[in-house]
Amino acid sequence: MIFDGHCDVLLKLHHYKDEVSFDSKGDLHITYPQLSQAGSKVQLFAIYLPSYLKPGQRFQAALEMVEVFHKQVLKPNPKMKMVRSKKEIAALKEDEIGAMLTLEGCEAIEEDLVKLHALYQLGVRAVGLTWNWANAVADGALEPRAAGLTKFGRETVEFLNDHKIITDVSHLCERSFWDTIEIAEYPIASHSNTFSHCAHPRNLKDEQIKALIDKGGVMGLTFVPPFLNQNGEAGVPDILRHLDHVCSLGGEDHVGFGSDFDGISETVNGLSCYREYDNLVEALHKHYNESQVRKFLFDNFFEALPE
Repeated sequence: MIFDGHCDVLLKLHHYKDEVSFDSKGDLHITYPQLSQAGSKVQLFAIYLPSYLKPGQRFQAALEMVEVFHKQVLKPNPKMKMVRSKKEIAALKEDEIGAMLTLEGCEAIEEDLVKLHALYQLGVRAVGLTWNWANAVADGALEPRAAGLTKFGRETVEFLNDHKIITDVSHLCERSFWDTIEIAEYPIASHSNTFSHCAHPRNLKDEQIKALIDKGGVMGLTFVPPFLNQNGEAGVPDILRHLDHVCSLGGEDHVGFGSDFDGISETVNGLSCYREYDNLVEALHKHYNESQVRKFLFDNFFEALPE
């Protein structure tokens, strides 16, 4: 069973419309047949808004992606079940796959918690505060200013806490990370790697990883080649290096995978799409025992979810 913490297939389904299909049509990293064949149990589907959208367009685009989620992911595939909680995941039948909505960046809500509440009512259960740049909540990993949470950002995290929504710290700049980890009750890093093994601003430093572990969060190692290896090319052994490092920091129970499939143009050698998750699973079994492999693939993300 695989619990994957991040993908951007909704963006492609929304943007390319008739050119791609979640059932198989087009060049998607994730499709329903691939999920089914490769042993997916839970897939998190991000609502990611392209940066070219202007204020006033963003919330509408987020609503359209929710519609895409229902019409193109769930409706044609009865075995894909929308899940909003740990309880609903636990209730999945053996042949069913859970699909959870997430928000990647609070640009969609601008400065309005009513919009965030609407997305919560529509099923969003994890919220990444930023993408790479600044918004009304915080500064992202590539924002030159590198400031922390704003007043509205703190109100947003408090809203997430109150509604038992996961706060995703991937994409935050370092100061925003520390502001967030101090107050977030349900933190994860859905798709980030270790700065020690690849010094990219999107990766987490050891003290950040330790802080996430101390808060009971989980870190989803991602399959983005420039986040795995500074030369821009990566293979499955690079993922294992990052995994080993998180475990060395005490993170055996706090690490999983967040592929970022369909949000990346370059892929890991041997992991070009979800179908090839088998190659990673095989490598994990060569280096870890059965209990550890199950933690990495499913249990750790599952246990990090709010009750």
